[in-house]
Amino acid sequence: MPAFGTPDFGTPDRLDPATLELHRRAVVADTHNDLLCSVVLRPVAQWPGYFRAQWLPQLRAGGVDIQVLPVYIDDAYRPEGALRETLRMIEAAHRIAEGNADEVSLCLDGADIDRALAAGRIALVLALEGAPGVDADIELFATLYRLGVRIASLAHFGRTALADGSGEDAAGSRLTAAGVEALAEMERLGMMFDVSHLGAAGVDHVLELATRPVLATHSSARALRDHHRNLTDARLAAIAAGGGVVCVNFFPGFVDAHEPSISRLVDHIEHIGKVAGTAHVGIGPDFVLEVLRDVVPGGVEVGPVAGCDPFAALPGLAGPAGLPLLTAELLARGLDEAVVAATLGGNVLRLFRAELGVPADRRGAAA
Repeated sequence: MPAFGTPDFGTPDRLDPATLELHRRAVVADTHNDLLCSVVLRPVAQWPGYFRAQWLPQLRAGGVDIQVLPVYIDDAYRPEGALRETLRMIEAAHRIAEGNADEVSLCLDGADIDRALAAGRIALVLALEGAPGVDADIELFATLYRLGVRIASLAHFGRTALADGSGEDAAGSRLTAAGVEALAEMERLGMMFDVSHLGAAGVDHVLELATRPVLATHSSARALRDHHRNLTDARLAAIAAGGGVVCVNFFPGFVDAHEPSISRLVDHIEHIGKVAGTAHVGIGPDFVLEVLRDVVPGGVEVGPVAGCDPFAALPGLAGPAGLPLLTAELLARGLDEAVVAATLGGNVLRLFRAELGVPADRRGAAA
């Protein structure tokens, strides 16, 4: 049985003022937080208020300016209920934005994000994690785009009608015919392709076919932690060569097999910066501890996820409030302040301004 205890959400108030000021000035973009999974457990009328009371203070404490909200559908809803639950989670994001319009904005493109940031609001961006609600009905990507989805991946750990997740790497599978069609449709719409969770051969296939930059919303470096959820140096370099960004995952089991820590996390950031270039690194923390405390009933035994303890968290980084601690560690490594700011969110913001929500036939005009 998981022993939740009291997670360490960090003590950024103890950092020196110069570090906190740099963190405050930087645009901080978190490209993966599953908080919608917790929101939809509540009665519908409570969705906006729960977000305001439980998550908004954490995002503000962590200085988060851009928050990508993945729509993750648990196995219990697949296949029959996947689309319905996808729509419920999208509706939850809209109600959060409408009920907290003074604090957040649901953004459809880079211009929306810039307006939100200028007004001091957190920019929310909708994403699909695995897209089980779509299955092989590729036309539904256009439907979901109309509802505000701007990023999507095609698989989680297992097999879908579109692709294999990284848990199926032994099969050596590339995208299915429907997956190839999905990539083309996403590029046409202006929906960014997320390679996190995609199987290794599938990532290679996407990088062969993609005509637009791709994003890894929450993946770390395989050279430092040999886990199927992480990306090899060759794939890191290829993502960067196409103009994409790799956002480092904070999940302890993907950071280090033995002694995961903030220092080891920064090793991944530095490694990706050396391989892909510092203009192609971001953060996708995958803060999951609080969500798991919500979705796992008390007393239920939960085994490892992808061979890792799902209830672990890096010291000080169990949730968004601890993010200034990452800035402190980056600075302690001697990284230039401009590189630190780019890593925290500047690189993702640049990519979103250029690609997010921009249909293929408008790319020249957007540039």
